[in-house]
Parts: sequence; C-alpha cells; structure tokens
Amino acid sequence: METLRVLIVDDHPVFRFGMRALLQSDPAIEVVGEAGSGLDAIEHCIVLQPDVIIMDLNLPDINGIEATRRILHAMPQANVLVVTMFDDDSVFGAMRAGARGYLIKGVEGDETLRAVRAVANGEAIFSPTVARRLIRFFTRPAGAPVSQQFPELTDREREVLALIAQGLTNQSIAERLIISPKTVRNLVSSIFNKLQVAGRSEAIVRARKAGLGDALEGG
Repeated sequence: METLRVLIVDDHPVFRFGMRALLQSDPAIEVVGEAGSGLDAIEHCIVLQPDVIIMDLNLPDINGIEATRRILHAMPQANVLVVTMFDDDSVFGAMRAGARGYLIKGVEGDETLRAVRAVANGEAIFSPTVARRLIRFFTRPAGAPVSQQFPELTDREREVLALIAQGLTNQSIAERLIISPKTVRNLVSSIFNKLQVAGRSEAIVRARKAGLGDALEGG
C-alpha cells in the first residue's frame, strides 16, 4: 500500500503532538509536516505536496476555511479533512471551500485514521452530529425561510449581512445593533470568509440575490 503523506495544521502544539502520535501508529501514514497557521499551511503544502491536510478552523492569521480554499486552488489534487471544535454551521463554509471531511475534536483515534484514509480515497466523511446537520439542511421543506439561505452564518452574522445588503456602513450597523464598531468589523470579516467573497460589494450581491436585504427592507 502506498504511504499517505499528511500535513497537520493546528495552532495548538499539544494537539499537533497528539495527532502526530496517532497518525504515526499507522504504518501506512507518514506525517510530512506541521503548521501552526493558515499561511504557514499554504506554504508547507506547496513545498511538501501532502496527500491529506488535517485542518483546524480557528487559526491565528487566516481561518481554516480560507486556507482550505487557497490550498485547493493551488493544489486541486489535495484532500482536506477538517478537525475542529466547532460543531456548528461552519461545515457548510468548509464544504464550499472544498473540504472532503469534517470531524469534531475528541473523536476516537480509529475514527480519525479511518477518516484520513477515506478522504485520501476521494470519499466524504463527517462526524455523526455534523452529518445530521447536513441531512437536516438538505431535506428542509421547499420555501424555507430566507435565514436558511446562509446556513454557515450565525444568527448575528445573518443580521449584519442583511444590514450590509441595505447599504449600511459599519458605523451605522454598530449604532443600529448597539454593539462596538470593532465587533462589527470582526463580524463582517467572518461573513466575508464564510461566504468566500472578496469584499462588501460581492457580499451585497449574494445577500440581495437570496432576498435577504429585500426581505428586511420590505418588512
């Protein structure tokens, strides 16, 4: 069996140490490197050409979703397995970016090894709670509420996106929601990353096409 080359991306050295030990217990897997940030992960991937990238989402520079998008743009043949603490709608952003799997940290070691092999073979694999979230989304009734048009966003982020779609500035959004401008900036940045848009104009187009801004303006 050909050895699988794996890169571990996580900003916590203890987690990387544990993951490396687990992967090295399988003689068919070789850990070719580690990265503690999204930008480092991109550089490592270009140099090391791993078969599988184990990707955390919460990274100190760019988040794991954006790192995944950039890696797969440069290396379409790579396979990304997200392993994160986030048991939420981040899975939709990860899938849109091209990830093949999504596991919640804390799963059994055998399940992680099976997931690494699965994504390397082109399969999609998800933790049970994440799989149920996907099933609920794809089996939702026709005519679902507008808020479900962006399942990767939190309720607050959808609220901010709706205000962006209405043309409000960050300062106006802060005043409307009674939150700090810094909080608004963070929310806007998260929205752009999750929706994989380049900036405000593209986000407005996406929101209005979904009827988000129109729905609020009309009601």
